[in-house]
Amino acid sequence: MLNKVYTQGLGLPLQGSDVAVAWDSLYWFLLWLSVFFFILVVGGMIYFAVIYREKPGRKTKYIVDDHILEATWTIIPTILLLVIFAWGWGVYKKMISAPADSMEVRVIGKQWLWNFQYEDGRLETGKLVVPLNKPIKLIMSSEDVLHSFFIPNFRVKQDVVPGMYSSVWFQAKVPGEHQVFCTEYCGTSHSGMLAKIEVLEPAQYELWKNNKPYELSGVKIKSTEIIAAMQSSAKLANANVPLPEQGRKLVEAKGCLACHALDGSKKIGPSYKGIFGHEVELADGSKVMVDENYIRESIEKPQAKVVKGFNPVMPPYTKDMIGESELNAIVAYIKSLN
Repeated sequence: MLNKVYTQGLGLPLQGSDVAVAWDSLYWFLLWLSVFFFILVVGGMIYFAVIYREKPGRKTKYIVDDHILEATWTIIPTILLLVIFAWGWGVYKKMISAPADSMEVRVIGKQWLWNFQYEDGRLETGKLVVPLNKPIKLIMSSEDVLHSFFIPNFRVKQDVVPGMYSSVWFQAKVPGEHQVFCTEYCGTSHSGMLAKIEVLEPAQYELWKNNKPYELSGVKIKSTEIIAAMQSSAKLANANVPLPEQGRKLVEAKGCLACHALDGSKKIGPSYKGIFGHEVELADGSKVMVDENYIRESIEKPQAKVVKGFNPVMPPYTKDMIGESELNAIVAYIKSLN
């Protein structure tokens, strides 16, 4: 059972970290302070408008200066402003100052996915796995344009800027899945640039590190449903669009053209032009026919059969990232380039 402190309520996301609790406390203080002064100011305005409304024969009384009143409405707001500043600065400083024993993970943003690179060389796409109650420092960079890494349940957000490193940290207190969004418009598929964070109990995390099956407990997210809804919308939009044309739009939207050319030239990966139906030589010296199954395997398990002369740098695409209908469209497009 989750600690009652880290619960969801009143329209806010679940509080998955101590920083989330701290920010929410400041948020509620500001909200109720604003409500208090709204009632005080607007209520006073209405009251005086009614009491001192114009009447026949009434003459407004001359009011002299009241230095005590003037000092009061100057000093009290100043004190409140300083309290808010000190409170906000304290939470912000806590949010940006990662503990010395933090576990570091590199985050690479690119149109339109998140890659997570661990110290042991492991690379995960669309999923960050971390242990419960362990400080995690994310060192982030972008391969293309400006992105922004946001974890609502932890109340942490940081821009991911091309050409430099930025960082943010969190210490997850709630096991389970937590949603990651990109909150800086970065192109056509910005809204689909999703990832999830799996927070595991220490024993389950050790199983994951050793590539053994593990059971994920705790909260769940609805990213799968979100992606399914997006794919459903795409089906309607593509109802009268030929399959190769759908594939062309997909390889553009998924960022494939950053690494694969369409004109036969060599980039980070092999060119799509004229490759279907031909044999290619692999890094181990063997040869394989480029057919539907090879293209599918190269998308889902790109490290399995790397073409000679190219480095194994392509991240795997999961079913959540590219569905069956999208795979069919991409294959149809590559076939059409022959």
